[in-house]
Amino acid sequence: MQLPVITVIISTYNQPAWLQKVLFGYECQSINNFEVIIADDGSGEDTEKVISEFSKKATFPIKHIWHEDQGFRKTEILNKAIPLAKADYLLFTDGDCVPRKDFVETHIRLRKSGWFLSGGYFKLPKDISELISNDEIENQKCFDVNWLKVHGLKPSFKLNKLTSSGFKERFLNFITPTKATWDGMNVSGWKKDVLLVNGFDERMQYGGEDREIGERLFNLGIKAKQIRYSAICLHLYHERGYVQPEMITKNNAIRKVTKKDKVIRTPFGIEKD
Repeated sequence: MQLPVITVIISTYNQPAWLQKVLFGYECQSINNFEVIIADDGSGEDTEKVISEFSKKATFPIKHIWHEDQGFRKTEILNKAIPLAKADYLLFTDGDCVPRKDFVETHIRLRKSGWFLSGGYFKLPKDISELISNDEIENQKCFDVNWLKVHGLKPSFKLNKLTSSGFKERFLNFITPTKATWDGMNVSGWKKDVLLVNGFDERMQYGGEDREIGERLFNLGIKAKQIRYSAICLHLYHERGYVQPEMITKNNAIRKVTKKDKVIRTPFGIEKD
């Protein structure tokens, strides 16, 4: 069997309805030379059922990596998924982010040695998130500005993410004030670079846990390219009941040390020092 060109690592936690839409989004990609690893932070049986049923008919290979629910441990389950990737290039995203049909192809096309690619997302309200079915994903209507406006989406500058191509796309990537950072819902990089920094710091919970691995990659000498107007995914609505202020305080302290001491390899990563 031919090895996949890219491994898509999807993190999820108890959002089976959203995950089904996301997986169908990968079924509709313009290319199929990829694999998917679902990094599951302790979801229940409903998620297991969605993955099992989808895997039977999927045109790409799917692995489901799970550990017991013991609170927010996304960094740990991602570190378990990374070594299992068969491709030498990794795309990280979330189980509530529906990819546009050119999403994977764009990450492959723009990849470059010594760089990681920093994408974004287009956030949807709850009512429109619930309206999206397989039909809207297959015919790509859910990425169409007119369809979104008909269903109540208010106009904003952010709609440019869905309408930009060619020069406009490249220009907006260039002028955006948003820094190119490692954001877990839409980011890709080389597996060898991720392994050199030893993956994610498992001390970290919600709030900047993705950014911190990017900061260590910067310390390694890796650069980041902004592709927020090129690689497009729709972020489906959800509450964030798992967020605790002390998580963010702790994470900020770790990130401060990472930046000050120019930390490259965390001892709390894939390999435990």
